[in-house]
This record gives sequence, C-alpha cells and structure tokens, in this order.
Amino acid sequence: MQKTVHIIGAGISGLSAAVRLANGGWKVAVHEATQQAGGRCRSYFDGATNLTIDNGNHLLLSGNRHAIAYARSIGTEAGLVGPQRAQFPFVDLATGQRWQLDLGDSRLPSWVLDESRRVPDTGLMDYLKLAPLIWASPDTLVGKSIPCEGTLYQRLVQPLLLAALNVDPPEGSAGLAGAIVRETLLAGGQACRPLIARDGLSAVLIEPAVKFLEERGHSVQLGHELREFATSDGRVSTLSFGGEDVIQLGPDDAVVMAVPPRAASTLLPGVKTPTKFRAIVNAHFRFDPPPGSAPILGVVGGLVEWLFAFPNRLSVTISNGDRLVDMPREELAQAIWRDVCKAGGVSGELPAWQIVRERRATFAATPEQNGMRPGPVTAHKNLFLAGDWTDTGLPATIEGSVRSGDRAADLVLGKVSGPR
Repeated sequence: MQKTVHIIGAGISGLSAAVRLANGGWKVAVHEATQQAGGRCRSYFDGATNLTIDNGNHLLLSGNRHAIAYARSIGTEAGLVGPQRAQFPFVDLATGQRWQLDLGDSRLPSWVLDESRRVPDTGLMDYLKLAPLIWASPDTLVGKSIPCEGTLYQRLVQPLLLAALNVDPPEGSAGLAGAIVRETLLAGGQACRPLIARDGLSAVLIEPAVKFLEERGHSVQLGHELREFATSDGRVSTLSFGGEDVIQLGPDDAVVMAVPPRAASTLLPGVKTPTKFRAIVNAHFRFDPPPGSAPILGVVGGLVEWLFAFPNRLSVTISNGDRLVDMPREELAQAIWRDVCKAGGVSGELPAWQIVRERRATFAATPEQNGMRPGPVTAHKNLFLAGDWTDTGLPATIEGSVRSGDRAADLVLGKVSGPR
C-alpha cells in the first residue's frame, strides 16, 4: 500500500515539501486552512488598481538553489526573469546621486577590486571590514560585529540587510546576516542575478505546484483546517479537521506541519516558536514605467527602499515597517508616491494605488528570536516541521521556505536522519 504524507499548509514550504515527496513516490494530501494556496507568497486581483498584484514584492537571486530547483521541478523556472548580469542600480534621494553596483558574472567576488563596479566613494578596506559577519555566531548582534556607519553601510549593507532581516540591521543576528553575505556578495555575480516573478507569485510559484500535484492524483484541499491530532506509540495517528472529518493514519504515514508559528504552537503545545514579528509595507501604483526602467531600483535616503517596475505598475517595498502600519492609507500612499516620482524619474498626480501592510510578515531576525526557531524534528516520529520561521540558517525568505520544505521532505523520505 502506498504511503501517504499529509502536508498541513499550502504555503511555499508546504508546497515544496509536497512536490518533493510526490516525486519521491509518496501519495500526498495537502490541507490548507484558508481559501487560497500560497500563504504570504500569493497574488490576487485588486479592484482599486484593476490589476493582479502580489501581496509582497519578493525578490529571488540566481544563487537561491532550492527555490530555483523548486520552480524547475514544477516547470516554471522560465517565469523567473531578470537581467543577464548581476547589476543593481541605486539612487540616493537626499543627494540625487545615482550609481550602479555591478557584481558581474563570476563565481568570485572579484567586483570589489574594480572601483568602477563598487559603491561610489568606497575602498577595498571598507569591504574587508564586513569579514567578521562571515563567521559570526547567530547569537551576536550585527552592530557588535561590523561598523554600522559610513558610505558602504548606508549605500549597500544597510539596504541589503534591512531587506533580508526585516529589522534595523544593528539589532539583527550577525549569524543570519553572515549567511546572506556568504550567499550573495561573497558568492560573486553568478549567484546574485536578481529574478522576479514578472507574471506574479501565484502564477509562477503556487498555481503550477497545485496543478502539478493534482494532475498526478494527489489532493490539495482548501478551507480544510487541522483542528487537532492524536498520537499513539510516539506517532501521529489521527488528524481531526472538525466534526466527523477525521483521517486515520497508517503505520507508515507521515505529517509535515507547514503552518505559521502561531498555528504551530496551538496545534503542537510546547513547541518553541518565535514570538516577535515585523511588518513589511508594499505599495502598488497603476502606472506605466518609463521605457528602460530597471526592473528593481535600490533607493536610499527616503521612505521607499526598493522600487520594482512591472508592466502597467510600479511597486514599492518598505521593510521593518511597524512605524507605518497605522498611518492613514492615503497619506502613506502620497508620501510613497513622492519618493517614487523622485526615484523613478516620473511625475503626475497620485495614480490608482493599493497599500498592502503585512503586520506579521516575518519573525524579527534578532539573536533572541532566532534562538527560538525549532528544527524540523518533533517529539513525534512521523511529524516534521517546515516554514521560513523554523531553523533554516537563513532569515525569513522564499529560499528559506523552500529549504525548510525540502528538509522536511528528506526526513520523511529517510534521506537524512535528523536536523541539518
């Protein structure tokens, strides 16, 4: 009889585990509490702008091996598009200065040796001062590891770490920051080419995975919330979805719980989870980008941090956005639009817009909260955890989500014997 794995949660981590296990010969049943797959990585039609928008502007890099392999496995790698070379234009709204960081296409960080490709007004020694991050402990603060001041910090390190950690970098975990630096700046341009789901996150990373599973006879049930489970002999034996909706597990069946931390702590009392979270604010404007607009523009010296140019719209991401979650929506939209006009070289009255404020976008990537992330193994032999909030060695990112799903799947498959 074919072994069945029940995936609780149809976000990126749950779907990546499901696809990996389906390819591994298991029968897969995905159970999603809400009416839409994708979790915090999803698209939807927005009536205010009359466009399909993403709930967040998620950026992938060419070196995100697990995320790219996941897209390849569901046939959508071509939907992740970006420039052929790892180049990142920036603008400083305070001074008006513009520059381009050119990481090239090497496997080595040789770009730091070329003054024309570095951040303007920085020298090689500035970059060498980042070295302590490479071997820093997760329990150490970024602010205790490197100088959080100066031109390089303001123009590159702060924007990069703010986007990755979703906390003010000095208070972030130096170990997590070091993981980002090792996999981006240190890995050379070949690992840093920016990739964007130009047709939307759901169209590239979510809907094709659901289709992949269903076409192969697996199930994805929406609006199917796990309420509780029972155990026997150290294993999960039944899953209860309310009323008489109870599933009995066979002796070789398994469960991957890929739900947010709050749901995990409710379903699995005693599990350690992060308790502090930070918001991310995204703004979307129905506006045709000027010809030749960069797909992603780094912005310093203003409210906006990253400006994305899509067909028919300009979108903005602001990390560590708790200070903005209660600001009046139109006032916030106007403030962001003013920055967009300066950064993007556009003008005009505020176009059709939408503000998306994800209040609990990520766990706060501080040493304290990072120390509260659980591994994938639980006290139950056939129950494994997945999610970007689990201990992946990375901050809360799509790459971390996929890695967690892959790791849980490998534990089910018996390919690894414990946390890794």
